[in-house]
Amino acid sequence: MMKKLLIAALIAGSLGSAAIPASSAVIIVREAPPEPRSERTPPPRRGYVWAPGHWDWRNNHHVWVRGSWIRDRKGYHYTAPAWQERDGRWEMQRGNWVRGQRDNDGDGVPNREDARPNNPNRQ
Repeated sequence: MMKKLLIAALIAGSLGSAAIPASSAVIIVREAPPEPRSERTPPPRRGYVWAPGHWDWRNNHHVWVRGSWIRDRKGYHYTAPAWQERDGRWEMQRGNWVRGQRDNDGDGVPNREDARPNNPNRQ
């Protein structure tokens, strides 16, 4: 009995130390992403930030990822994933947290200086 327990512990310990590669922060592909899907943004939730839906690149094709709530981080603001064309290729920057001033509507004006920081009709 003790021998079986020891073997099981060794196997479990060796599996727990396996290295898992981190996903890349930047993805570059030749195929343009489809137009973003329309999603209804839910009402604000205290202590959370809405991460809008976006096209991700998985298994050599674009896959829609629905928007979701993520826990807010004090002193940081969330930048959503975004695709940008560069030299005939499409580059995706994954969503991440950036230290510094918040800009809820993404117009380049920090919330504290913006008369309408949550303007849904920004250009």
